[in-house]
Amino acid sequence: MLLSNLIFPNSLYPTNISVAGENICATGEKSGSHDRFTIHFKYALVLPGLINSHDHLDFNCFQPLGEHIYQNYTEWGTEIHQVFKSNIQAVLNIPQNLRTTWGIYKNLLSGVTSVVHHGPVLPITNPLINVLQNMQNLHSTAFENNWKWKLNNPLQKNRPVVIHTGEGTDQQSKNEIDDLIKFNLIGRRLIGIHGVAMNPEQARKFKALVWCPESNKLLLDKQPDIKKLKKSTDIVFGTDSTLTGDWNFWHHLRFARSLRLTTEEELFEMSTKTPAALWNINSGMIKTGMKADLVVINKEGGAITWEHVFETNPEDILLIIQKGKIRLFDQSLLFQLQSHIDISGYSKVIIGDSEKYVEGDLPALAEKIKTYHQGIVLPFQYRENKLVAI
Repeated sequence: MLLSNLIFPNSLYPTNISVAGENICATGEKSGSHDRFTIHFKYALVLPGLINSHDHLDFNCFQPLGEHIYQNYTEWGTEIHQVFKSNIQAVLNIPQNLRTTWGIYKNLLSGVTSVVHHGPVLPITNPLINVLQNMQNLHSTAFENNWKWKLNNPLQKNRPVVIHTGEGTDQQSKNEIDDLIKFNLIGRRLIGIHGVAMNPEQARKFKALVWCPESNKLLLDKQPDIKKLKKSTDIVFGTDSTLTGDWNFWHHLRFARSLRLTTEEELFEMSTKTPAALWNINSGMIKTGMKADLVVINKEGGAITWEHVFETNPEDILLIIQKGKIRLFDQSLLFQLQSHIDISGYSKVIIGDSEKYVEGDLPALAEKIKTYHQGIVLPFQYRENKLVAI
């Protein structure tokens, strides 16, 4: 498969990308002479598939919950289970496998091709994106029973530990980071989530920090000092679930950009190159030999700057390829693709004013979810004729 006439950010000149199997096999103007078929674009932006380093995949049927600004996550967690008890139960009535499948689609529709799930391992088969669950997930020092024993379990020593820490603005939040460092007796690789209370000295004890700016805003109205922390540890980007933020990954990126705590290029690499290295996955860049995780976006005319990149929304996405497979494509590509792929394996949905074909039966999933929760609002529309066969 050859993707023709694509533009990289900050470039005026088009290029081609050749995909064979799961990998990128060539890039450049002359690549693709032996490709089985070609998809022609008219000045479209190509990016590596995005990497969401923190999500709770089975918690994405929630709306954001919270009534005010909190001192820490324990205060928030206690209150929402009292104030929003009926809202929470309505979502939990949806079977977990349906909620998890929607969580995967939520990421895919934004161009996320790899997501790190935080929580108990979910039984997922044949996902449409790369779901990473091969680390040891601990919730937090407050909510994880026997966290010290689990942290120091010698059978887990070679696995990274991913844990919420410093998610607050009070002294308790600062102290729990110190406790985590103090009781890491066997020198585990720590990957912290949120880290709003973290200081640079503490950050040096962590392999990385997952920054979830929209979640931090909703709960705490404060961000970690990214300008200082990025000098002490790697920073990667996460959205958390829709309990604490918008479903649209690009919405999170734009908010982070507005804070001006990083350069635009650094911020983008927090969602591509940096987490690919952290989670040890062969993606995050568009290079020969890397996994063909690619997102093609509709952009017209002139050099494509980082500002143009961050203006993106799901309706702008023309094509998503994950491990060399077309997972989503825009209606405008149907004529080119219908002779080369089995269209009956895709369903049509409407996002904004754009029609997308997405692998699997997303409308059927939505209908199943609504049998358990009639009031749920999902960010796409669909018609009665769900599967489209050409």
